[in-house]
Amino acid sequence: MSALRLIRPLGRSLRCQPSEQLLGRNVNVSRVLCAFITSKANMGAYQRPAPFPYKEKKYNYWHQYFDRTVDRFDENTKVLVVDGPIGAGKTTFAKQLAADLDMLYVPEADFDMFYLNAYGADLRSLNSKLSPNAQFVDVKEFYRNPKHVNSGVMQVQMQEIRFDQYIDALAHLLNTGQGVVLDRSIYSDFVFMEAMYESGYMTKQIKAYYEEQYKSMKIMLKQPHLVIYLDVPVSIVQKRIKERNRDWEVNSSVLTEKYLGAIDRVYKEKFLKEMSLKSEVLVYDWSNFGDVEVVVEDIERLDMSESPYEKRFEDWKVQKDREFAYMRWEYTNNKEALKDQAEPGYLFPEMMFTSDEASQVLALMKGLPGGKYTEGYDPRAGDSVLFKLK
Repeated sequence: MSALRLIRPLGRSLRCQPSEQLLGRNVNVSRVLCAFITSKANMGAYQRPAPFPYKEKKYNYWHQYFDRTVDRFDENTKVLVVDGPIGAGKTTFAKQLAADLDMLYVPEADFDMFYLNAYGADLRSLNSKLSPNAQFVDVKEFYRNPKHVNSGVMQVQMQEIRFDQYIDALAHLLNTGQGVVLDRSIYSDFVFMEAMYESGYMTKQIKAYYEEQYKSMKIMLKQPHLVIYLDVPVSIVQKRIKERNRDWEVNSSVLTEKYLGAIDRVYKEKFLKEMSLKSEVLVYDWSNFGDVEVVVEDIERLDMSESPYEKRFEDWKVQKDREFAYMRWEYTNNKEALKDQAEPGYLFPEMMFTSDEASQVLALMKGLPGGKYTEGYDPRAGDSVLFKLK
């Protein structure tokens, strides 16, 4: 097991007490994000303040005065991302890491988030009745049929799903003070886009659209404090794919040595270099897996302090509490507007239906639970609509 950065000598910081440090809204808070991350085992009797119920209650203008964001911050109020190739063991690792650090585990984004509605209806179930151009493609379908006309569009949609998920993760952190551990994130999605393009599964036009959208999305987000990359050679990745025996993977013409090699190369030549500019980065050889507790010990030794002379943690160098309040409002209440702003403002043919295809899709969608009515107002799904106003 090896780390990309040399681990600094173990140091300990006093637990952050923003409420004592910040006596007024305009006091400099750039040092509120504490210098170390602490494992749950070393937290002692510390209890995080009660979270703001942001999923049930709207965070409004007045809350910034009476429910200050920084009052919930502690040394673990940070964003961590676990990344690596297919079959690296990220999910198991990230779950254990989140538990050990008392952080929220955020599973890897998938197309269930995009194609399933609140009633469990799946748009992909309509594919057999649709022409190829109007079908809903996910990663499984891409592995089965990489030459599908919508394969490139699929990766654009995946980037949008990861953007949506990352905003939710930031909203959680700012409303609760609890750090988050993400299983992959929007920041590494381009790795798969590059591999698809190199393999001929994505057109130059879609790649340009994807990159323009990604550039806009990055401006609106806050880069992770720490990225942990689990490195596994391509030969072992192929072995693990066979061992887990998912039919859409083991029978796929996509997951070749060339394709997996492209993923490995882009991760190391582009992703890790890009992330190391503003985030702390640790890389571990995960060929034979490893001990999460050892990684936690390494994390506790990291100096996570900010410096005005470095780009590290640049996105989190906030000077005023009201800046955190605005970030909190933006990610909690304004997600749909952020998603709209990220759109390049044009479409390409692969993203468009003909009028006949659009009519067919809409007609079929209305037959699904929740496809005809606003969520909560579908009597076919058992919703009671009497006396409801919306």
